[in-house]
Amino acid sequence: MKCARSDVYNHESIHNDNLAGKDGRRPVLITLEPGKRGGKPCIRGLRVTVYDVLENLASGMSHEDILREFPYLTDEDIRACLAYAADRERKLELQKA
Repeated sequence: MKCARSDVYNHESIHNDNLAGKDGRRPVLITLEPGKRGGKPCIRGLRVTVYDVLENLASGMSHEDILREFPYLTDEDIRACLAYAADRERKLELQKA
């Protein structure tokens, strides 16, 4: 994925080796792009933010509900959002220590 990004999120447990490209690299699921959605973390460069998915989960939507609402997302994308949020929380805790 080519984009003008300030950072990308890679998390070993949320990549699918079956999706690897010709170069063997796995796709980046969470991207941070300065010009997209105010630089908030987005899913695969789409205009859907991690926050959008987390907010829907918190409001009681199931994974299946979210996938119906956003048919271009995958279950792996939802897990990537959860992993991103967990990792971000862990980093905040480490900074406090």
